[in-house]
Formats: sequence, C-alpha cells, structure tokens
Amino acid sequence: MRRIMDWKSMVLTASTVVLMSVSLAMAGDIYRFEDEEGVVHFTDIPTDHRFKIFMRDLKKDKKLRTSFNLASCGRAPEEFETIISRSATEYGVEKSLVKAVIHAESSYNPQAVSRKGAMGLMQLMPGTAQDLKVVNSFDPQDNIRGGVRYLRFLLDTFRGDVTLALAAYNAGLSKVARHGGIPPYEETRNYVSRVLALQKNYQTQTN
Repeated sequence: MRRIMDWKSMVLTASTVVLMSVSLAMAGDIYRFEDEEGVVHFTDIPTDHRFKIFMRDLKKDKKLRTSFNLASCGRAPEEFETIISRSATEYGVEKSLVKAVIHAESSYNPQAVSRKGAMGLMQLMPGTAQDLKVVNSFDPQDNIRGGVRYLRFLLDTFRGDVTLALAAYNAGLSKVARHGGIPPYEETRNYVSRVLALQKNYQTQTN
C-alpha cells in the first residue's frame, strides 16, 4: 500500500477493461514466495522451488469454498465480526470485501508485520496509517477502521470499481493511475484475483 494521494483528475482508459478481463480470467492454483528484500511474488506457474502453494483453484478444490483454509489463520475471523460490521457500515463498504482483504493481507493475524513494514490485520504502511489517523496499527479496531476507510477512498477514486480499488490497495494508487488500470505486475494481478475469489466465498457463506 502507498500513502493516500489526490488523483481526482485521473482518467481511466479503455485499456482498463482489457486488463480487468485478463485478471478475472485467471485460474489455477496460486503459488507464493517472499524474497530476501521482502518482495512477495505470486504465480500460477511456479518456476522456482521457493514457490509454495498459496491458494488452490476454487473450481478444483471444493473444500476451500466452505473452509477458506482457516486453519492457517492467525485468529478466528469471528473475533472481528463486530468491528468489521461496524466499520463496513460506517464507510459503506461490503462486509465480504473487508473480510476478503483481511484474509488475503494478514490471514486474520492482528500482529502481522511484513518485511516492508506493513502492519496489522489490513497491513497498513506507517505512512498510510498516519494519513488515516490510525494511532495503533496493531489494535484490531483501529486498524480495521482505518483500512476500511482507505478502501472507501479507493472505491470513490475509481468510481466504485472494486477491481481497480484492490489493485491500488496492493500496488499503490499512483501505479494504477500511471498504467490506466491494473499494473502489469504478476503479484498485483494474482492479488486482485485472490481477493475477488475470497469475497465470493464470504458472500456465499452469509447467504
């Protein structure tokens, strides 16, 4: 994530639609590894032994549709249900989207810290947290409320386009603006696909 920037004059081009289609069309198992510099890499075609399975293809692994692989989560998602619901209502963001972002970012571990310094459930960078007036990124209520507020900002910036908002959450708003859509980064495309798939699962479980 990057610090909040003012991109009110941003113009989204037709290439956005093309890039969105590519992202949503991706399928198959997703693999992940984090290199020595803290950069996280995702791929659906592992070419290095360091890649480990990160997410099974939902179409092939029906068990994931109901379990969400919660055994690997830092804490039970139900512990944060009240905070998520309150923040989602306050900022008008779908609860399923908030849950999916938390799942993808930290696996519900409020003490998670990336090598780049992102912290807490929604992995807020220090600068972003400061802009959002988040006092303690390790406090679930503070972190979730700040992260949902940031999601609302991104959704408003991209006129409600969830795909582009997620791309900006992962790669930074300026990079999405520069490329006129989802940046051509494998990590970001895989991230967007994964969060959208998780969101669909959370929506299914609440129906």
